[in-house]
Amino acid sequence: MIRRLRLKFVAICMALVSVVLAVVFSSVYMSAARNMESLSRQVLHRVLQEGDNHFGGAPARPDASINIGGERVLLPYFTVNVWGDTVYVTGGTYSDLENTEALRFILTECLTQDAQEGIIDTYQLRYVRQDNGLYQKIAFVDMSMEMAMLRRLMGAYLLIALGSLLVLLGAALALSRWATAPVERAWRQQRQFLSDASHELKTPLTVILSNAELLEASSLTDKPARWADNIHSEAQRMKSLVEEMLTLARADNAVQTAVLSEMSLSTAAEDCALAFEPVAFEAGKTLEYHIAEDVEVLGDRDKLRQVVSVLLDNAIKYGAAAGTIFLTLQKTDRQARLTVSNPGDPIPPEQLRHLFERFYRADASRGEQSGFGLGLPIAAAIAAEHKGTLKAESDAVSTRFIFTMPLLKK
Repeated sequence: MIRRLRLKFVAICMALVSVVLAVVFSSVYMSAARNMESLSRQVLHRVLQEGDNHFGGAPARPDASINIGGERVLLPYFTVNVWGDTVYVTGGTYSDLENTEALRFILTECLTQDAQEGIIDTYQLRYVRQDNGLYQKIAFVDMSMEMAMLRRLMGAYLLIALGSLLVLLGAALALSRWATAPVERAWRQQRQFLSDASHELKTPLTVILSNAELLEASSLTDKPARWADNIHSEAQRMKSLVEEMLTLARADNAVQTAVLSEMSLSTAAEDCALAFEPVAFEAGKTLEYHIAEDVEVLGDRDKLRQVVSVLLDNAIKYGAAAGTIFLTLQKTDRQARLTVSNPGDPIPPEQLRHLFERFYRADASRGEQSGFGLGLPIAAAIAAEHKGTLKAESDAVSTRFIFTMPLLKK
């Protein structure tokens, strides 16, 4: 699927670029063709106006040159006077043209056309006719140089277009990988999510089914109550997993579930710290907290308490034995900054960037700790919903989770 998406991206990019190049080069080519035609017609009118209007004497030599690339280029031309059936070549750069079959053919083609200006395609000549009453004066200029320059221009444009398309093809291939990287990552995470969710659901379902079968088959009086408790416990565990998955699904769909109101983050953080003191004590660890007063924010009280609870629960579970957990809440100029840190082995950088992925655990062990590995992803989603950030840092001293969000504007 990703490969097809990349090919489609490249095809669309190349098609758009091809259309743009075609429009640009066509416009430039047509502009150049019109410019060349205009210069050629200027030469025709010039030789008609500046040439000798009488015949029988030495013809004048008008300026029949044009400016191409800063250089003056002389265009081959000739002029004729037509008096009834009599034709006189009165000037030009052609020699031995009078009374030739070629001249008769050119004049026949010219006179059969009603237009005062036109083209003789067979000889690649452009002409202008001037009716002087008793006779007509016609000027012809050669188009061979004009056509050759246009063909050369077209060849240059085609080479430029081909080179541009090859370069852009390489760029499009590189961009396609960059553009589809988030899609590929999301696709990979989705498949991993389904695999991990199935794994997490398999265990409680197995326990529930086993205990249900034992309840049906057993006639004992002391064990059914314990099996019923197992069923209830595992059902609650499945319910928690489904609720957490639903929370993440709503976050993925950008569904606003937080009810924002003015609240004290200081009070919420202190409540969570007091609630987790006995939890830390039972785990053989110490919880210390330093909370700034009057840290007011615009947020959902329950969801922000959930963020603090997730971070404290994570620190207590994975902190070093007999270590001290620190919770600090500070107020900066524009943000509230809450940090939860715990001592322990540093988390490698390659694992640190995966901590907020669903079902991920840095120790790669599913059975050693309770939970599903969804707490940190949910906390990150809540932080984003409050226009805040949640990031992790780890070194030899401690592992720290830092949550920031905007202060209440007063």
